[in-house]
This record gives sequence, structure tokens and C-alpha cells, in this order.
Amino acid sequence: MDDNTRTELEAAAFRALLAHLDKRNDVQNIDMMNLAGFCRNCLSRWYQEAANARGLDIDKDAAREAIHGMPYADWREKYQTEAGADKQAAFTKSFAENVTQPKDG
Repeated sequence: MDDNTRTELEAAAFRALLAHLDKRNDVQNIDMMNLAGFCRNCLSRWYQEAANARGLDIDKDAAREAIHGMPYADWREKYQTEAGADKQAAFTKSFAENVTQPKDG
């Protein structure tokens, strides 16, 4: 498979993932993070980092809107629910295990 075809397939899979997440807005970011080690906000950060690495000036809010399909504040108001202490404790552990740590110099 050539690189262009691979890139097109990866892009199609990513668009399918975003469409799936859009349909499953009942699934909370904290639940995704606790179970899979990433969430919609992680995807938006990776999207922003990829854009910035290519010289595109995309900020955190624009990246989150690209992934959430609406401004993040609107998504939170519409879909986010309160997380209990058990989920918050699991998130603290998951976040520490899954966030990429900066590399020294």
C-alpha cells in the first residue's frame, strides 16, 4: 500500500471515529479516559499538536470544536454530567498513567 492510500484510509477511519463519538455523546470523557486512557479532549490535543507541527496556528478551543463538533462549552453544557468521587479517583490514576510526559532537553 502506498503512503497516500494509507493516509486516506487513516483519515477515513478518524472521521468514522468522530462520527461514532458524535452519536455516543452519552459516553462521558471521564469514562473514556478511565477505560481507554484517552478521550475527546486528548483527540483534540493531538489534532492541535499535529496542526501546529505543520505550521498551522490552531488553538485549543478550535481543536476542541473540531473534535466535539461544537464549541467545547456548548458540548459540556449539553452532554457532560457530574462525575462521582469514584470516577474522579480513577481519572487521576488514568491521567497520570496515560499523559505523555515532556522529554528532557
